[in-house]
Amino acid sequence: MKLDSWRARVLIALGFGLYRLWARTLRLQVEDPNGVVAFVRNQPVIFAIWHNRLLMLPRVFDPSFPTRQSYGLISASRDGDLIAIFIERSGYGTIRGSSSRKGVIALRQLVDTLSANGNVLVTPDGPRGPVYQASQGIVFLAQKSGAPVVPIHMEYSSCWRLKSWDRFVVPRPFAKLRAILGAPIAIPPIESAEQFEAERLRLQNAMMSLVEQP
Repeated sequence: MKLDSWRARVLIALGFGLYRLWARTLRLQVEDPNGVVAFVRNQPVIFAIWHNRLLMLPRVFDPSFPTRQSYGLISASRDGDLIAIFIERSGYGTIRGSSSRKGVIALRQLVDTLSANGNVLVTPDGPRGPVYQASQGIVFLAQKSGAPVVPIHMEYSSCWRLKSWDRFVVPRPFAKLRAILGAPIAIPPIESAEQFEAERLRLQNAMMSLVEQP
């Protein structure tokens, strides 16, 4: 079914309505020991979240970061088309591309968005994994833009795990959602491949330090 057909538009509208209702049943608790909410009011950042925790991100962003527009990096694949529609319906922007498709164009758009005072969101292990392994792209983006990286993680009191490559996490209705905001990470100028790898691992370890249920 084509996504621009009337049948698809109706199904998407119904699905989005159910999604918003489902998200509102979640009891949100934001853990912000490093003052990230206040920090983001003053400058744009690169939000980083593992691919398998992406589903309910608007439930966290709507109350926590309402004053600055955010843009998600979404795969340029057909699967990404549907995700992009849901993100845009939630009131956020999208930038299409990945390491394998339109990567250079997407990187330029991400840098331009940060320069224009917008936040961006990336999944460092998406769209194909390996799970919980940060790609080089986010380090390159942080280095080129000068923007700090803010890790975000979500844990649920009750959830399902899909049989996907990343065991995608789907919260049950009325579960407690704990959004954990990590300290901003600044990437310094990098002069060697060894230093680049060290920074990639530092970011990956910072994100994994927030994970309680892999």
